[in-house]
Amino acid sequence: MASDKKYITAEELEKHNKPDDLWISIQGKVYNVTDWAKIHPGGDVPLLNMAGQDVTDAFIAFHPGTAWKHLDKFYTGYHVKDYQVSEVSKDFRKLATEFVKAGMFEKKGHQVIYSLCFVSLMLFACIYGVLRSDSFWVHMLSGALLGFSWIQVAYLGHDSGHYQMMATRGWNKFMGILIGNCVTGISIAWWKWTHNAHHIAVNSLDHDPDLQHLPMLAVSSHLFKSLTSSFYGRKLTFDRFARFMVSYQHWSFYPVMCVARVNLYLQTFLLLFSKRKVPDRALNIMGTVVFWTWFPLLVSCLPNWPERIAFVLVSFCVTAIQHIQFCLNHFGAHVYIGPPKGDNWFEKQASGTINISCYPWMDWFYGGLQFQLEHHLFPRLPRVQLRKISPTVRELCKKHNVPYTSLSFYEANVHTIKTLRASALQARDLANPIPKNMLWEAVNTHG
Repeated sequence: MASDKKYITAEELEKHNKPDDLWISIQGKVYNVTDWAKIHPGGDVPLLNMAGQDVTDAFIAFHPGTAWKHLDKFYTGYHVKDYQVSEVSKDFRKLATEFVKAGMFEKKGHQVIYSLCFVSLMLFACIYGVLRSDSFWVHMLSGALLGFSWIQVAYLGHDSGHYQMMATRGWNKFMGILIGNCVTGISIAWWKWTHNAHHIAVNSLDHDPDLQHLPMLAVSSHLFKSLTSSFYGRKLTFDRFARFMVSYQHWSFYPVMCVARVNLYLQTFLLLFSKRKVPDRALNIMGTVVFWTWFPLLVSCLPNWPERIAFVLVSFCVTAIQHIQFCLNHFGAHVYIGPPKGDNWFEKQASGTINISCYPWMDWFYGGLQFQLEHHLFPRLPRVQLRKISPTVRELCKKHNVPYTSLSFYEANVHTIKTLRASALQARDLANPIPKNMLWEAVNTHG
């Protein structure tokens, strides 16, 4: 009977927001997930970010229907008093139910097979060009093919990380390590750790690691206050060097993207050899060793050091296309400070993402992630379904006066550079001057 239910207020629930006292509510029922957070497949960060509040929309987005049956063992016996659902959340949950009934989460199409064949062909052509040709330009083309294959492999790794690629969780994990660690050298464990946090707290300056790029880049002047990163557990120091770099970030953005891959390798090593608990650490290390065996061997087959360096640089510059795309999806969108809130989850996903409009025949090029909002709302949905649901999501946003931003690739680049330039000019206007040095004196234009 309803009168027999035990209730707590939303304010009381909010007090249970610490690692050793972590409660959440789903559809008004309160669950104690303190111990579960330590072994949660998606990591503890998403739960910690949304601790002490209702997480129904996020739970629906990230979990299949089979996950509901596991909630009972965490039930505290309490319900949230005066639990209410906003109209936009009602429509979102209804839409998710319709997609489930239509079987859209299981209909993956043949995209995975096509992508694997395409990647295999490019890798074969790359290796053949390196081993069988003496031409400098063939070697550079081989480097470009390697870079482009890494882009497509990254999309497949993204799919496996969201359990979209294969039929079972185990096979998705296997493919994630194979194509992530072994082929690209970037740990799938590192990707999951950062990417899950990004999805939950999209465009939060202190909770979303994908916006925390000091001292090289700052998308907002709020970062000039040296915010403390909830994700990394350290201060994002905006010192004199950071101010200098940010002051010219609208010029340095594309060159930085050309070598951004180096940072991903570094982040992989920092995580895998850290004291932090890393799922499947040994497998991730083994996969990374595989990459750092075959890649240097391939490069060593080139005739001289200038060609080897050029080969690596070309491959990295090609992958910059993907790094830029990921930045376009978020850098120019709305940002905020603080943890994500469960009661406006849909709205935050919409305001923090930018879609890239393109023709259907270009979907393969963007890996489905041009539909960034659709992906953020339904991260388990296979990429072949994203274009199909786009009109429905657009209508839902229009109905509730929620932003739905879609720009061409060119427009998104312009918008991102304007965002970076605005922050750059604000950095230059700060009261604390940078001591004049040779590097600063060499730069005599404000661009």
